[in-house]
Amino acid sequence: MSRELLVFSPARVAAMVLRYYYLLRNSWPRLVELIYWPTVQMIMWGFITKFFVSHSDWLMQAAGVLISGVLLWDVLYRGQLGVSLMFFEEMYARNLGNLFVSPLRPLELVAALLTVSLLRTLLSFSGAALLALLLYRYNIFTLGLPLTVFFFNLLIWGWSIGLLVCSLVLRYGIGAESLAWVAIFAVAPFSGIYYPVATLPDWLQPLAWLLPASHVFEGMRALMIQGVFRVDLIINAGLLNLAYLLLSLGVFGLTFRAARRRGLLLNVGE
Repeated sequence: MSRELLVFSPARVAAMVLRYYYLLRNSWPRLVELIYWPTVQMIMWGFITKFFVSHSDWLMQAAGVLISGVLLWDVLYRGQLGVSLMFFEEMYARNLGNLFVSPLRPLELVAALLTVSLLRTLLSFSGAALLALLLYRYNIFTLGLPLTVFFFNLLIWGWSIGLLVCSLVLRYGIGAESLAWVAIFAVAPFSGIYYPVATLPDWLQPLAWLLPASHVFEGMRALMIQGVFRVDLIINAGLLNLAYLLLSLGVFGLTFRAARRRGLLLNVGE
């Protein structure tokens, strides 16, 4: 073995550190990610603490509501990842160029991604619901038919976010893939998963009501605590989902055409 390979070189270490510094400096998604996670955690748990401090009586009913919130949040999370991660698989394999020299159309690819996302989410949700039943003796299926409405509203919202993430990665390259993890949690503190929207500061509440998930989780709590199925909240969630899904499809279509025109489909890993 060469003697040089046995000698520890601080210069080589410094060279590699410099390389990673340049990668970080030239990728704004990676820079955002550095401060993103602790900020989101601090905001979310701050609002949870604030709510429970001022509503201690709510703890009497919190166990089932919190578990339902976790299970339904996973629908949104898995729905988004089911779209974006499958799309990334094609990018990792540099397969987009191969796919689109075939008769495959972008809308057909999107339809396939949404179908796979639905199947993955159903599998994930069923497994988590079974564990909740076995470990905590909580059966989320007692929510009945409204559970289906909650499920598909959150799934469609996840699809919209996933398609927007795919569009950004098409535009900025695989270095922006961290947005798949960042984007979904960006809306979490404002979605009212574990606390009502009223817990948020007044100036943030209008933003929260622009998110379909906020209407779904408010509807879930109304059903579980008050025994009332809020049709108005579900209609609002459905209309918002329709608008966001059409927007995300339009953005993906425009980004795809731009990527094909600039030859990016053949260099998506760069």
